[in-house]
Amino acid sequence: MEKSALQIARAAYQPKLPKALQGAVKVKEGAPTQSVDNQEEIKKLFPNTYGMPLVEFVPGEVAANAKMNVGVILSGGQAPGGHNVITGLFDQIKRLNPENRLFGFILGPGGFVDHQYMELTADIIDEYRNTGGFDMIGSGRTKLEKEEQFEKGLEILRELDIKALVIIGGDDSNTNACVLAEYYAAKQYGVQVIGCPKTIDGDLKNDQIETSFGFDTACKTYSELIGNIERDGNSARKYWHFIKVMGRSASHIALECALQTQPNICLVSEEIEQKGMSLDDIVDYIANAVAARAADGNNFGTVIIPEGVIEFIPAIKKLIAQLNDVLASPEAK
Repeated sequence: MEKSALQIARAAYQPKLPKALQGAVKVKEGAPTQSVDNQEEIKKLFPNTYGMPLVEFVPGEVAANAKMNVGVILSGGQAPGGHNVITGLFDQIKRLNPENRLFGFILGPGGFVDHQYMELTADIIDEYRNTGGFDMIGSGRTKLEKEEQFEKGLEILRELDIKALVIIGGDDSNTNACVLAEYYAAKQYGVQVIGCPKTIDGDLKNDQIETSFGFDTACKTYSELIGNIERDGNSARKYWHFIKVMGRSASHIALECALQTQPNICLVSEEIEQKGMSLDDIVDYIANAVAARAADGNNFGTVIIPEGVIEFIPAIKKLIAQLNDVLASPEAK
């Protein structure tokens, strides 16, 4: 397929690297890490991996590196930047040793368990540089939680001589990575499992992760669309726009978009839960804001609503929990 001038220019773009990663690097270990809360409980669940030191990459000397194959998995929903994580991984392992090979597991963790994979060569990688989507190897939502899955995955890791496995995903996917890493560490299998935070929800944050890829792009894209709608509303002056944004269990996208676009109303699910608001309370809140603007002659406005808001209303949250209990009971089966 002939590439357009735009495709050629886009593929040639080089993402900016921090100075420490622009040349040879070495690993500098810092203080032991710990969870924000429930330290003892989590330590019991992950005795072999809890408390590992913080790792920092600093400039180092050029060194000969032993050959090492790496596996990569895309897990969960797609997010912009996934392809560049894989291409960056490919570039770096090839720079460490040209004989290193990268294998992608097809359609997520399921491909890892079922031994569905492809080697990612330079020809393949170059077709996906600086492009969005997850279509290079596809993604999936298979949970890695059973010993037979771990052992089945180990078979293909051994067959391909893979020493490190990178799982790119959100909170559930990184939990799977933690469980897998703990199992392989306990068995002393010699396989590194690395979790790469990917989520548009913005719910994977700490001192080292200011924002995950996916969240930043999603908020900018949403905000551009919301801003266009607000401009239309301000021009026509006769419409109220209700805009639902993604965020089933976190309202970070809604809040970030509100900070960027200044809508008339932004519902924050966590605030609704904290205040114990009912569905009637939410309706009254919106209706009162509409009436107040109408009194000033402004019969238009914009409301941002996170998709999971209904689950945070205490009464409905309780109802959902009760229904789940009923459906999970033996009588329901």
